[in-house]
Amino acid sequence: MNVLEKPGEYPYTRGIHPSMYRSRLWTMRQYAGFGTAEESNRRYRYLLDQGTTGLSVAFDLPTQMGMDSDHPLAAGEVGRVGVAISSLADMETLLGGIPLDRVSTSMTINSTAAILLAYYVLAARRQGVDGAKLTGTIQNDILKEYIARGTYIYPPRPAMRIITDLFAWASREVPEWNTISISGYHIREAGSTAAQEVAFTLANAIAYIEAALAAGLEIDDFGPRLSFFFNSHNNFLEEIAKFRAARRLYARLMRERFGAKNPRSLMLRFHAQTAGSTLTAQQPDVNVVRTSLQAMAAILGGAQSLHTNGRDEALSLPTEESARLALRTQQILAYETGIVNTADPLGGSEAIERLTDGIERAAEETIQQIDAMGGTLRAIETGWIQTQIQNAAYEYQRKIEAGEQVVVGVNRFRTGEGAGIPTFRLDPELERAQVERVRAVRAGRSAATASAALQRLTEAASGEENLMPRIMAAAEAWATVGEISSAMRTVFGEYSN
Repeated sequence: MNVLEKPGEYPYTRGIHPSMYRSRLWTMRQYAGFGTAEESNRRYRYLLDQGTTGLSVAFDLPTQMGMDSDHPLAAGEVGRVGVAISSLADMETLLGGIPLDRVSTSMTINSTAAILLAYYVLAARRQGVDGAKLTGTIQNDILKEYIARGTYIYPPRPAMRIITDLFAWASREVPEWNTISISGYHIREAGSTAAQEVAFTLANAIAYIEAALAAGLEIDDFGPRLSFFFNSHNNFLEEIAKFRAARRLYARLMRERFGAKNPRSLMLRFHAQTAGSTLTAQQPDVNVVRTSLQAMAAILGGAQSLHTNGRDEALSLPTEESARLALRTQQILAYETGIVNTADPLGGSEAIERLTDGIERAAEETIQQIDAMGGTLRAIETGWIQTQIQNAAYEYQRKIEAGEQVVVGVNRFRTGEGAGIPTFRLDPELERAQVERVRAVRAGRSAATASAALQRLTEAASGEENLMPRIMAAAEAWATVGEISSAMRTVFGEYSN
């Protein structure tokens, strides 16, 4: 490390702000969402009462895949892994009583990100909140869906068009909104190494930036609104070093490769979540310890916001009690440990600096390999990135099964006891209520107005105009997630792999 480098100075290895948490703590977000909008709204208001400083919305699989709650393929999945949002009416209910000009919201949504952001902006307007006052993040990271997760709709290239259209529109309409959260989290959950998480995430970032530049946007117009989402895994020192390496490599890429001049374009701002894949159904109370250490690594690594997993998430959605305990974990780290009083407190440690250098070097070499293949889209289309992750996941699992990698309660220190804790149970009646809601929305709107708005969206998809105003118009005409997605499917088709 350059001994003259300080926190808040290029290349931001030691943090993006000089004082880091001394002047402002990270945003404490608790990822939540289940059942109907009413049920999730109650959970959000509870978490805000308990001290969360930002919302983080989980959507169910039908919403993520562009299906309404009454679609035949949605049966049994409505509200299961997140909240069901099929229309503007659902979004208004979800956000009811929440002051959107004062609360920052993160939405984990990708294929239908443009639609959900449209609903959010319209719901805010109906509250009397101007788009210029909205703060938050939409994940909007479709490339990692092809790599690691699978909730895609369209082929990669038209999906990239939607993303760049959102970039351009949001810079005018919601200028304080982070228009993408480029996610390494799911890449790591799929089994990548720490260095691969950095490499593939930044390679995806390069693809988005190149697409935006090709669409005529200026790097310093959209660069400051790019954000990232990383996993905080088990290897404590390696994870701290990973965050530092990612920041440094990104700053160099933005300055040297893309010619960014605005300092905010060079700053890698990231949300972290503790590693769901490390949680065990065996001895679930032990997950509190895992989560605490992973959260501490994210903080020592300089995260801008953080979600801590519930102890019971290997068994079910978190109960209210587990969600509160996870939040209290962050609050103890913030207010009782003293680790917030020094920016990059482990900087200068021989181990941390060596790990930081090694991860940066390995990630840069992988990015160069991807460049040589023709870029990220080509590396995805050939399956190269997916194969690298699969190989790393296989090797990690092999070590667990061979006993070379210890997992407490799984391959060592077993007790033979059952889980023994209460778990969350979703009321099956919620799905029926949600199906009735979306049908009521269709019945109560002007069918002609909605149909005309959807037709104009299809026509726009066939041309080159920005799609966001057409998506906004369809959303305002009470068109549903499924209908808006299908209007674009007509032109773009569906991706299958």
